[in-house]
This record gives sequence, structure tokens and C-alpha cells, in this order.
Amino acid sequence: MEQPATKTALVIGSGGGLGGAVVDRLLEQNSGRVFAISRCSNKISDERVHWRQCDYSEEAIGRICAELKESAYPISTVTICNGTLHGANYYPEKRIESLQPESMLEVYKINAVIPMMWVKSLLPVLAGKHKCVLSVFSARVGSINDNRLGGWYSYRASKAALNMLLKTASIEYARRAANVKLIAFHPGTTDTPLSKPFQDSVPDNKLFTPDFVAVQLLEAMERANPTSGLEFIDWNGKPIQW
Repeated sequence: MEQPATKTALVIGSGGGLGGAVVDRLLEQNSGRVFAISRCSNKISDERVHWRQCDYSEEAIGRICAELKESAYPISTVTICNGTLHGANYYPEKRIESLQPESMLEVYKINAVIPMMWVKSLLPVLAGKHKCVLSVFSARVGSINDNRLGGWYSYRASKAALNMLLKTASIEYARRAANVKLIAFHPGTTDTPLSKPFQDSVPDNKLFTPDFVAVQLLEAMERANPTSGLEFIDWNGKPIQW
């Protein structure tokens, strides 16, 4: 029987710029096997990568988590990279008159509901004796205390909701899966399609490559204190106000 790898990583949203960079960096670090989850086809040809296609419905998420639980490979890191800022029919709102219920619900679903369906379904997978760090991509603009400019209603609200959902989940995880450390991670403005329409106003030294963010994230996960509860941190490891 094949023996479990020393480390197993789970990357959800591996088809995006940041998720793909996390997978690449894990492989470069020889971090064991990687389960990569995405809507689109896997573009990485490496025997260490085990790709699963997912439409991010609750049923599909449940099936993948059931498969992971049946496997003999304890997961040491989870990165949830799902997120949206703009789409074909919606854009960050600059004025309150721009609010539309359909686009608000879509942004909330992608930024808050889908990540939490993973957090819910992963609980029985991750609970046990093995240390695991679970990070979810949040955003500084989801900080209520830090909101000084206004605008971007749906995106801000969805990330604030995500933070509250993660805080609540971290309390339950502490009782039922105390081996799991949760992190809400702000990657900064990264050169991906998500930020592309807004990059002109970003200073060169504040527009990060996906690889840089992946390195910063994995280092933060490595340093994470498992007993400190949920942390909301930026790409430099600094805490963000809730």
C-alpha cells in the first residue's frame, strides 16, 4: 500500500492567479502532494498534483471532502482562494445608487458562502491529531474599522461577512478540531485579472506578483501560532483591525 506523503496541501481555487501560484510554490518547496481544486482543467503536469474539478456547489464540495476523508493523507495546509470583485454584470459600486440586489447576492455568494461551505465540509476531514493551518483569502477593505473611503459596497460587505463567519467557525473549530488554525489573509493588490481594472492607481511597489503573495502566505502559515485563535493578517504578517 502506498504510504502517505509527509505533507499534503489542499488548494481550493487553484485555477486562479493566486491559487495557481500557491500550487507552484508548494511544488518548488517539495511540500509533498497537493490536492488542487478548480472549475477549469488542471494545467500542471506533476505527479504530486491531484486535481479535482468542482463547480463549487454544496453537493460537489461535499463529494470532494468525503473523498479526502477516505484517503490516508492527513492535510497540513488548506488555502481557500475563491473570490470576486467584478464580473460581466457587476462592478464595485462607487455610489449607493449603483446597488443592485442580484449583483450583491452574487458577490456575497462567491466571497463568503462558497468559502464557508468548504470550511463546513472540511471540519470532519481536518479534525484529528495532525496540525493543520487553514487560510482563507479575505481583504483589508472588509475591515469595518479601516473603512475610511467608502464605496465598493458589495465587496466590502462580503469580506466583512466572511470575516465574521470565520470568527464564528474558529470558535467551533476550537472545540471540535483544536488542531486546526484559521487565518483570514489579505494578499494586497496582486497582478491578477481580479485587480486588473484598478491597477493604474496602485504604486509599483504595492502591486505584487502572485508568486510573491504565495511566498508570503506560506511563510505566514508556517509561523502561525496554533493557540492564538483566528487571525486577520496582511501579506506582511501584520494584524488588521476587524
